[in-house]
Amino acid sequence: MQPILEVKDVVKKYADKTALNHVSLTVPKGTIYGLLGPNGAGKTSLIRIINQITYPDSGQIILDGTPLNPHHIKDIGYMPEERGLYKTMKVGEQAMYLAQLKGLSKAEAKAQLDYWFDKLDIKGWWNKKIQELSKGMAQKIQFVVTVLHSPKLLILDEPFSGFDPVNANIIKDEILELKEKGSTIIFSTHRMESVEEMCDYIALINKSNKLIEGKLVDVKREHRTNLYQVGILTDDVQRLLAAMSMNFTMQHTNFKSLNNELQLEVDLAQSTPNELLHILTQYGQVTHFVEKLPTVNDIFIQTVNK
Repeated sequence: MQPILEVKDVVKKYADKTALNHVSLTVPKGTIYGLLGPNGAGKTSLIRIINQITYPDSGQIILDGTPLNPHHIKDIGYMPEERGLYKTMKVGEQAMYLAQLKGLSKAEAKAQLDYWFDKLDIKGWWNKKIQELSKGMAQKIQFVVTVLHSPKLLILDEPFSGFDPVNANIIKDEILELKEKGSTIIFSTHRMESVEEMCDYIALINKSNKLIEGKLVDVKREHRTNLYQVGILTDDVQRLLAAMSMNFTMQHTNFKSLNNELQLEVDLAQSTPNELLHILTQYGQVTHFVEKLPTVNDIFIQTVNK
């Protein structure tokens, strides 16, 4: 898949502190790309370089096949974690101003704002000042001014911060719709459940170094634990458990006496799924058999702790 963004061997230092140590990333077009890492890992430094707020000491950024340059500002939408709206300005006035900074004419800006304000049901906020809005309401305005110029690349830093579950779900659906329309989204968050649900690719940065990058499904397979969750209906629990303990390491057992279903987690580090199935089918009817892949949260913690 053709990349929209290539980060090539980027180094960034602040005095004697290295923020990015020869970091390279590839963000494919039309995907949601999770940029993960603990606080202080280097994520914000990289995001600022992509937005040309700061510049790398060495290395290169390529956007849509061209070295990053000032005119690319119109191709990027950035919503920082610390929101940047002017509290005493009226919502509509401020949104119009920011839209024109992104290269839209006054008429184009008004048309886009009318579309988004109508879509998010916030038309009544046009003449309110930001300081009159709740944090979640201000977040909606920040989201709108980030996306209204239809950028090729969206960078969303903790986009669900400040939202209640209902509005977080609304913004999540809007992000997924933008992806379907062709936008590429870099998504930086500590909410691992959102990464699981939304991201196609992930990268993990820790202490200025890239540790992981790839398709989410491939990363999870690379960190597989060889654990399988199985269920079996059996009338001979003790004989089955004895046979299992002779051949496998069992993590958990849960016997449901109501329907004689035995649920197990089995470690297949030294065996194969076929060997496990062979023994199970001798003692009853298998009801489920699935590999237990690690969560993104599991991978994050294990990799950072290493």
